[in-house]
Amino acid sequence: MLPQEIVRKKRDRQPLAPDEIAAFVAGLTDGSFSEGQVAALGMAIFLNGMERDEAVALTLAMRDSGTVLDWSDMPGPVTDKHSTGGVGDNVSLMLAPIVATCGAYVPMISGRGLGHTGGTLDKMDAIPGYASQPDKALFRKVVREVGCAVIGQTADLAPADKRFYAIRDVTGTVESIPLITASILSKKLAAGLQSLVLDVKAGNGAFMATKKSASGLAQSLVAVANGAGLPTTALMTDMNQPLASAAGNAVEVANAVDFLTGRARDRRLEEVTLALAAEMLLAAGIASTHRQAESLAGNALSSGRAADVFGRMVSALGGPADFVEKYQTYLPQAPVIRPVKSGKSGFVTAIASRDIGIAVVALGGGRTKPEDVIDHAVGITALAPVGTDIAKGDALAIVHARNEADADQAEAAVHAAYTLGEGRPRMPRPVIRRIALSS
Repeated sequence: MLPQEIVRKKRDRQPLAPDEIAAFVAGLTDGSFSEGQVAALGMAIFLNGMERDEAVALTLAMRDSGTVLDWSDMPGPVTDKHSTGGVGDNVSLMLAPIVATCGAYVPMISGRGLGHTGGTLDKMDAIPGYASQPDKALFRKVVREVGCAVIGQTADLAPADKRFYAIRDVTGTVESIPLITASILSKKLAAGLQSLVLDVKAGNGAFMATKKSASGLAQSLVAVANGAGLPTTALMTDMNQPLASAAGNAVEVANAVDFLTGRARDRRLEEVTLALAAEMLLAAGIASTHRQAESLAGNALSSGRAADVFGRMVSALGGPADFVEKYQTYLPQAPVIRPVKSGKSGFVTAIASRDIGIAVVALGGGRTKPEDVIDHAVGITALAPVGTDIAKGDALAIVHARNEADADQAEAAVHAAYTLGEGRPRMPRPVIRRIALSS
């Protein structure tokens, strides 16, 4: 099957047959399709779109380009969650142990941060000794014995996606809903899940800035996942302000431990986390009603059992056995810690979340290139949420920096990201809507 004929067909707005899509993915994987041919097909799809059946075929072919995990020997349902990314989004660190406490198994294969959004794997790497990329035997052992494991993607899961994304990234075709859909879902299907819940974020800190674009992506993901045989629902959540009061790596881990132990819980973060947990428990068949699912998730958190599961997971993957109790002594700390004081009084009416994320990257807490080395200690904490009544001189946030010059830059970025006004703003709900196959 000639690559140029497949490109021509999609260029001319004709749907591709499953065997044509399979041939394309095989060429992606073995290199028999040139970079130019892959780029041309990516642009044709970007411009002309894909029908649902095409996106399903692409997702399944990319799934089958590498290893597909099998969890059929687990004594309970296997489920996971995927977030489209945001600022201060450390939900996975609490969500996996909460759902595992309730009897599901959560093999959470996560990614690293790129751009202004943080990566779950980078957060876990802030924990000394934690093996974020264990071998398959240890991964399976921890999932079975603890109930969850948060690790990184291995090279043999959906390898076609890695090459395709790299080419899309340099040819201006990343922002294609069918291609984003296939990229996300091929890896989740390769993980061998029995159900999936998606957290699709909308707002100024999300890749999908508008509710309309986020809804389009969520509907595509749900339709294609179910079409590929993976029961999936989605929650659209608000990312017009950082979700947690911390943005960074070690600082978000500390925030997660405080959340799990009850030392401190950001209100919006708690609402989103428990909503996603309830959705996962419903999808996994652990709960039969939403009320029951909410109760199970809430009890797992309030009883301290989820914190215990998190601690056991960290220890089983090589981290300190007493990490939950003594996380302050283990997590790296930045040498410069500086409050960002407001120059005026007023209510916080808006936060440019993406700018907060970019400030963390500039501190060294994120990447502009995949090979960049992360500084796990830096970040921003105590981020005042929208609606906070600020007096002149009060702290809008606290900067954690490697040096004074970096702290100066981050302080200026925080000031620029915050808008203060005279009236208390309307407070949007953090969970916007639920999207299921029929919605």
